[in-house]
Amino acid sequence: MKTISAEEFDRKFDDGEDISDYVDWSKATRPNLEPVQMTVMVKRGTMLHLDRRAKQLGVTRDALLEIWLTEKLEAASAAAAE
Repeated sequence: MKTISAEEFDRKFDDGEDISDYVDWSKATRPNLEPVQMTVMVKRGTMLHLDRRAKQLGVTRDALLEIWLTEKLEAASAAAAE
């Protein structure tokens, strides 16, 4: 593995350059990806709509909610950054 300064690493990353030679991938982790349980109370009609849409997309209700929540949070973060 090659070494460079943090400033040079950041510059290469920000410029979209390949930084893989400067990363020890054997120690890489993906934090915050473990599933956690959450309870959401919705009206029966809402749940039925969710189930129909999930079936159309070929995913579970939980997966659909996670996708939609992630999209909404990412959009809110992008809007806040503007």
